[in-house]
Amino acid sequence: MNHPEYILTLSCHDQRGIVHRVSGFLAEHGCNIIDSAQFGDAETQRFFMRVHFAREDAAFSDALLREDFARVAQSMGMEWALHDAHAKPRVMLMVSKIGHCLNDLLFRYKSGLLPVEIPAIVSNHMDFYQLAASYNIPFHHLPLASGAPEQAKLAQEARIAELMENHQVDLVVLARYMQILSPSMCERLKGKAINIHHSFLPSFKGAKPYAQAHKRGVKLIGATAHFVTGDLDEGPIIEQDVERVDHAMDSDALTAIGRDVECVVLARAVKWFVEHRILLNGDRTVIFK
Repeated sequence: MNHPEYILTLSCHDQRGIVHRVSGFLAEHGCNIIDSAQFGDAETQRFFMRVHFAREDAAFSDALLREDFARVAQSMGMEWALHDAHAKPRVMLMVSKIGHCLNDLLFRYKSGLLPVEIPAIVSNHMDFYQLAASYNIPFHHLPLASGAPEQAKLAQEARIAELMENHQVDLVVLARYMQILSPSMCERLKGKAINIHHSFLPSFKGAKPYAQAHKRGVKLIGATAHFVTGDLDEGPIIEQDVERVDHAMDSDALTAIGRDVECVVLARAVKWFVEHRILLNGDRTVIFK
């Protein structure tokens, strides 16, 4: 018999008895823990936990489980979420004119390597509408010219927000979407939008990071996936990776190598998000791999 499975994530002030209260609650409610991970941050005095469990006793309904745990969470000052472990989060992809990350994510989705639903692809250019059609995913062309007035940007972002609401989007992925989002849009997307920066942050922010890196003669290049915030390229970092390079490589060679790294880093970040492995710790993240 297949039992309903859940993933519980929580954070709170570090205090005695958290693991005991959580594990005891699950046992009392007919649940069996499949795996569990926790971390106490001595610097921030915050405790983080992720528990994957099965509800084996049908006497305890989903609603009752949530209602009863809410009282436990309140008593310990927890921020928490309870997710259906088998539900596929709905992810909206956004892209401009560079499509390697988009192509990689779509392949992983189609191959079953990325457990998501993709109800929409949004772009300010038409370059990838045929790619979207090949995966039978609706493509939304929302043009926004470089240097467009603020009113035009806000109107375009209102359309993006409408698509998110209509499609019940859980996560937005900026797969090389090269428009800076407004502060209001960043606030709307707080904690549910991931960007890939084609550089190993905090170095070489902004435009043409590989050209910047080549000019500085770097020996390592990399990519950074981070949450979107109102501060450009300053959001909490989720994942990074690097590749070695040398003096014989020009900026085009660095770009080609970097694009491979970007695909891997972004795919990891998205997978960890949809598996509920990322918890925010102020300006940083806790990742339960």
